[in-house]
Amino acid sequence: MKAINVSKPEKPIKTSISVPASKSLSNRLLIIKELTDKDFNIENISKSDDTKLLNDLLLKIKESLNSEEKSNPLELDTKNAGTVIRFLTSFLSIRSGNWILTGNERMKSRPIGELVEALRSIGAKISYLENPGFPPLLIKGKNLQGGVIEISSELSSQFISSLLLIAPKLKNGLTIKINGQISSAPYIDMTIKILENFRIKISLSENKIKIENQNYSPQNYEVEADWSAASYWYEIVALSDKAEVFLNGLKKNSLQGDSRLAEIFKFLGVETTYFDKGILLKKRNNFFRNIKIDFQNIPDLAPAIIVSCAGLGIKGKFTGMKNLRIKESDRILAVKTELKKIDFKLNETIKNHEWVLKADSNRKNIDNFKLKDTVFETYNDHRIAMAFAPLSILYNSIAINDPDVVKKSYPDFWDHLKKAGFIIK
Repeated sequence: MKAINVSKPEKPIKTSISVPASKSLSNRLLIIKELTDKDFNIENISKSDDTKLLNDLLLKIKESLNSEEKSNPLELDTKNAGTVIRFLTSFLSIRSGNWILTGNERMKSRPIGELVEALRSIGAKISYLENPGFPPLLIKGKNLQGGVIEISSELSSQFISSLLLIAPKLKNGLTIKINGQISSAPYIDMTIKILENFRIKISLSENKIKIENQNYSPQNYEVEADWSAASYWYEIVALSDKAEVFLNGLKKNSLQGDSRLAEIFKFLGVETTYFDKGILLKKRNNFFRNIKIDFQNIPDLAPAIIVSCAGLGIKGKFTGMKNLRIKESDRILAVKTELKKIDFKLNETIKNHEWVLKADSNRKNIDNFKLKDTVFETYNDHRIAMAFAPLSILYNSIAINDPDVVKKSYPDFWDHLKKAGFIIK
């Protein structure tokens, strides 16, 4: 599908939506399931392309392990799924056999050297097949003894989560010493809490995590709804004159750091009310005209929040953006480029080794500014597509290129917009 037109609802939005299950939780659970001696059920698992891909690759790995023919390396294509390649890098390091982990061209430009070097420090046999520090990788799996690893957390928390998931299976356990400021710390906390749910004992001290050799205790697990996916509904409510959206399955006391959405969007004119079965979003009449947000721990929320500020004409200062350069797209560049199409500028500077983006709200009045023959690009990035779709509320109708990218995390996104009254052609 090349492009679609998204037109705003003809009536005020009032709907109930079941946002998808958390991809982050689902992918961690799939790895744990493969590392657990006894089977258990994962209920409400994510239907995202990323989770399906990980599940398919794990099945392929299992078939290879049960096969008598193991001389040739098995090639595993992770496409552009960052979590998948990072989790499998550690997982395959302790799985006997020869494995090639690769991906698409974008994946081959996303750094993985920090994780590879950490695994090599405890004896893993991993080599680069093209450019040092980047996929594709050749992994010769073996029994790793474990030990002490030092790793920087500045690039991706997924490197640390990847190591934590295999830590209980190492003979001498694993101690991880984390250097530098922790990026996306809530995702590491999420991994730790999931491990504890499966009865893994963990010792925590300042910037150090220690896990002894032990067995996962199988537990049936129900995956909660995805707060990251909720960000686009918060954006929709924020940009509407009047709207009520009930989101099923979201919890106030969530494992997900992105649950901070409720707190942040309060300043953007959205009120959140918690119920047993979900949350209710309502448009408020007042919002802040200036805002400052640090995305260090909530990088996946950046596109929806920044585009919301653009639509509302809010001046913003956004920090903690460095990791957005190595996502499915360069999200800083993608958002900046597409926002120029509505005369909203992000002025980028570097300060203390941190990206600082200052939003300039001196743009044309939205009432007098009409989009004509403008197509928003998505850069093969699901979050860019979903963040720009709600702008149809302000501009009556917009075009989105390559809309199928949403399947990576939210396959029903366009159908859910239709349910809310948006016209999709």
